[in-house]
Amino acid sequence: MSVLELPSTRAEAWRWADLGALSAAAAMAPVVRTEHEFLDLPGARLLFVDGVLDEAASTLGAVTFGEVAGSDHALGRHARAGWSLRLDSRTAADPVQIVHVATGAENHLAAEIVLADDAVGEVVETFVGAGWANRYTRTTLGRGARLMRSVRLLQPAGFVSLREEADIGEAASLVTTFLGAGGQGSRIDAQLNLTGEGAFAEYGGALLTSDTQAQECAVRVNHAQPNGSSRQVWRAVAAYRSRASLAAAVEVARHAQKTDGEQSLRGLLLHRTATVNLKPELEIFADDVKCAHGATVGELDQRALFYMQSRGIPRSRAQAILTHAFVADVLERIGNETVRAAFEGDADAWLDAAL
Repeated sequence: MSVLELPSTRAEAWRWADLGALSAAAAMAPVVRTEHEFLDLPGARLLFVDGVLDEAASTLGAVTFGEVAGSDHALGRHARAGWSLRLDSRTAADPVQIVHVATGAENHLAAEIVLADDAVGEVVETFVGAGWANRYTRTTLGRGARLMRSVRLLQPAGFVSLREEADIGEAASLVTTFLGAGGQGSRIDAQLNLTGEGAFAEYGGALLTSDTQAQECAVRVNHAQPNGSSRQVWRAVAAYRSRASLAAAVEVARHAQKTDGEQSLRGLLLHRTATVNLKPELEIFADDVKCAHGATVGELDQRALFYMQSRGIPRSRAQAILTHAFVADVLERIGNETVRAAFEGDADAWLDAAL
C-alpha cells in the first residue's frame, strides 16, 4: 500500500493527521523483534508479527484465521487476511488476547468480530515494536450482544493506524477503551452505527503524547434508531512539543427519538509548548433527544500542586498523581480487573518517563 493513497490533510476528517510520521514509519528499516508477554487471562492468545500469525506462539480457541473482507475506507481497503471471532450465546466468554509486534516498514491486518443474539465477548489488543501497523476491524453485534474491547498502543516508535467499523443491534452494547502510551504516532478512525433500538456504545480512552509525537482520534457515532445511548469520553495529555487531537461526532437520524448522546473531551498540557486539539460535533435531526458535549483544555492546578508540595510531596510526584487522576476516569471503565491494572501500569510508566 502506498501512503500516497491516503487522504491529504485538506480533508476535514484528516486535518490533524500526521501523514509525515506515517510515511516515515512505513519506510522504517527492520528492527529487532520485541518480546511481549500476554496478560494472565484465560482464553485464546494470538501473536502477530508484522501482520503474520505466529502459530507456534498462539492458541486460537474460538478464533479462526483466513480471508476477511476489507472496507472502502482508505485504511481498510488493503487489509484482506485476518482473524475472525464469531460467538453465540452458548459460547464461553473467555477473553481473546492479541499482541501485534512490528519489526519495521508496514504491515496490514483485518479482523471481524461477530456476536450473535445475547452473546458476550471480550477482546484485548496490544501493539509493540516499531514500523507502521495498520489494522481494520469490523464488528457486528446482534440483539442483546455485549462486547468489551481494550486496546493499548505501546510501540516506542513508528505509527499505528486503526480503522474501526461497527454495527450495534437492538439492545446490544459495545464498550471500547484505548490507551496511547507509547512513543508511536497514531490515528484511531471509527464509524459506529447504532442500527438497533436501544443500542449502546461507549467509546473512548486516553492519548498520552511526549517529545514531538502526534496522536489523534476521529470518531463518528450514528444513531439510526430510537432509544439509543452513546458515550464518547476521551482524555489527552500532551508534554513538550507533542500534539494530541480528539474529534468526536454524533449524528442523530430524524426518527431516532429518545437518543441520549454524550461527548466529554478534555485535554491537559504539561508544557505550554504542547498542543491539544478538540473538536466535538453534533448533528441532530430528531427533536426529542438528550445530547451534550464538553471540551476543555488546561494545565495542572497550581494550587493543588502547591498544597501537595507543602505536605512534603515532591513536585514531580504531585504532577504524576494529578495527571493519573485526570486519565483515571476513562481507564476505570475497563471491567476486567487484570486488564485495567495493566492499562493503569502503562499510564504510570508513561508518567514516570514524561515528568
